[in-house]
Amino acid sequence: MKVLDLFSGCGGFSYGFQEAGFNVVLGIDNVKVALDTFKYNHTNSEAFVKDLSCDVSIKEIVKFLDSQGGVDIIIAGPPCQGFSLTGSRDENDERNELFYSVFKIAKLLKIKPKAVIIENVPGLATLYKGKAKIEIEKNFKKNKYTYNSNIIYAPNFGVPQIRKRLFFVGLDKENYGTFEFPTEILKKENYVTCEDAISDLPTLEYDLGVNQSKYSTEPLSSYQQKMRKNSKIINNHIGTQHTDLVKDVISQVPEGGNHKDLPKGVGESRKFNEAWTRYHSKKPSKTIDTGHRNHFHYKFNRVPTVRENARLQSFPDDFIFLGTKTQQYKQVGNAVPPLLGYHIAMRLKEIL
Repeated sequence: MKVLDLFSGCGGFSYGFQEAGFNVVLGIDNVKVALDTFKYNHTNSEAFVKDLSCDVSIKEIVKFLDSQGGVDIIIAGPPCQGFSLTGSRDENDERNELFYSVFKIAKLLKIKPKAVIIENVPGLATLYKGKAKIEIEKNFKKNKYTYNSNIIYAPNFGVPQIRKRLFFVGLDKENYGTFEFPTEILKKENYVTCEDAISDLPTLEYDLGVNQSKYSTEPLSSYQQKMRKNSKIINNHIGTQHTDLVKDVISQVPEGGNHKDLPKGVGESRKFNEAWTRYHSKKPSKTIDTGHRNHFHYKFNRVPTVRENARLQSFPDDFIFLGTKTQQYKQVGNAVPPLLGYHIAMRLKEIL
């Protein structure tokens, strides 16, 4: 079955579909370097830089897909700056309405897609009196899709990271009933921890590492085994050069602690909620963001590398990120964890 990934970024969501045996045919985004990563990691897939707020772009996408025999599934993660905890929360932010483009494409295609999936932050359901959620559901109805929505908590599905995402799944009303979400596979006491996720990677304690490096140990957990399955070398594992002052501040944060645990007068330059947060080795990580200045390794006095963040997002080691290091961090932070995509894809497979 063929998949179109809208607002794809580097393609974490659709990579989960690819791992579940779907054929990802096209990724659309407005950031070229993210699409370079997408194309590099998705087999036989096209990737187009397009502005999805523009009707001309939408028609071009539809024309291309029709020439390829259409798609079975559309997945989309429209920008969430207007809804997210870290965003501006502006009710009139134009990006809040980008989900309409998903339905425009579904409607214009010659062959109606069997399923349409929209992913976003949980805040979308309640912010501005749930306006966006109501609109999304209205559009599913108008386009004759049954729909169901659910907030999925990533650690319950084997992702070593505290991350909540809201999913809407619509199925073609004429052929299918309402989508039932997959059942959680893990309970709290069995969550994959930071240590389970990244303890086998080179420590970078005495150097910043190189572009490609060898594994220094055997896998130390079943999760690491899964991440290393198709990889003989480590990519994107380069350390960050910190000043002695920054290293000194980090060294004073206890495992699992943050700026509130620092002595008075230390680390005063950053005092917001996530500042100076050290991961806990025995718990999933905090939500990976698009920057790389606030979270630190559970053991070493440095920020996690792109590869460590990718592991915490459930990207396998053979998924390689392109662009500058800053661009790579952004791609990882913006992505839907591939494992979440995989579990939704497998559930969809049973139905379709």
